[in-house]
Amino acid sequence: MTQSTAATIPVAGAVHEADRASGRVGAKLNWLRAGVLGANDGIVSVAGVVIGVAAATPGNTVAIASAGLAALVAGAFSMAGGEYVSVSTQRDTERALLELERRELEEMPDAELAELADLYRQKGLSPAVAQQVAEELTAHDALAAHADIELGIRPDELTNPWHAALSSFIAFFAGALIPLVVILLPLGDPAIWVTVASVIVGLVATGWISAALGEAPRRPAIRRNVIMGSATMAATYLIGLMFGVAVG
Repeated sequence: MTQSTAATIPVAGAVHEADRASGRVGAKLNWLRAGVLGANDGIVSVAGVVIGVAAATPGNTVAIASAGLAALVAGAFSMAGGEYVSVSTQRDTERALLELERRELEEMPDAELAELADLYRQKGLSPAVAQQVAEELTAHDALAAHADIELGIRPDELTNPWHAALSSFIAFFAGALIPLVVILLPLGDPAIWVTVASVIVGLVATGWISAALGEAPRRPAIRRNVIMGSATMAATYLIGLMFGVAVG
């Protein structure tokens, strides 16, 4: 084995592991961000419902609790169902792409090897090293190598719709508990305003976390979160007041 050839052997593993690590980190960040956004949806939507009902029927704990619990359950199942359908579609697409790649590898292996080497040259490797990397990765697992660099897919790490649905359900449920629990506390007339304050704190937290996960500026994300959540609560509060007056 020549010195140059020996030097290229660890390069294949290093490049492949770097791509895999990058993909795993990106996937985890996406899951975390989706969880934070799900919690944010739970906070805002259920806060809007309970504040609106509380404004329409002050002191009617049964009505507030019933509406809030219904919004929590319906929202959590809706989020979970939507995520399940979305991720199932993504998984079907990934499987179809992998099957196409598998057929291409069987029918034209030389062309696929040349394509893989070219992709690594485009990443900045020299032609010789790119060819060595492509050959080593093809010998190890040709489908995984092509799927990773061409499609950004790990064949053994396909998205799971049930995991997505469950995480969305839990995130929404957890977020929705904040306004529902607070407004049902025996606080009397200030209950609505304490709920508003607790929701704003929750929105600040979810805005900060989502921005941090995306390495984006924190203040604009928090500002947007708080403004949209506050507008939702203000709108439902006014609607509740109007219906309360009409009923009265």
